[in-house]
Amino acid sequence: MQVPFRIEDAAGAAARREAAVQQLRDETGIDEAMIDALVEGFYARVREDGLIGPIFAARIADWAPHLAQMKLFWSSVALSTGVYQGRPMPKHLPLPIDARHFDRWLEIFVVTANELCPPVAAKHFIERARRIAESLELGVANANKVLLAKGERYVRPFEGWTPE
Repeated sequence: MQVPFRIEDAAGAAARREAAVQQLRDETGIDEAMIDALVEGFYARVREDGLIGPIFAARIADWAPHLAQMKLFWSSVALSTGVYQGRPMPKHLPLPIDARHFDRWLEIFVVTANELCPPVAAKHFIERARRIAESLELGVANANKVLLAKGERYVRPFEGWTPE
C-alpha cells in the first residue's frame, strides 16, 4: 500500500534537519562566517601554492563563483545543511592529480583550519577534509584503472618516461 505524501512530512523533515544543523553549530561553533573565512583563507593559499596552484589556475578564471560553491559545499559537509547540490567527483576525475596533490591540499587545509578556527571547529573540518581527500583519491585512481588496496596511495605514472 502506497502512503500518500503529506506536507507535514516535508515540514517535519525540514524541522529535523534544522535541529541537526543547529546541534552541529552548537557543538562546533561553526557558522557561515567561519566557513566563509576558512574557504577564502584556504583558497588564497591554494592559489599561491607551487604544486596545486597551477592545477586550479588552469581551470578557474573567475574565482568568485568557485568560492561561492565551495562555501555551499563546506556548509553541507560541516553542518549537513544540504545547500550544496553539486557532484565533486566527476570534476576531479580528469585532473592530472595523485596522492601528492591530495596530501598538499590537505596540508594547506589543516594549517588554514587550525589558524582560523577554534580547536573543536578545526577538528570537525579536518576530519571531513581527510575523508574527502581519501574519497577523491580513490575515485581518481579508479578512473585511471588503478584499484588501490587498503593503505595504498595513487601515484600517477610519470608521463614523460618511456622504457628503454
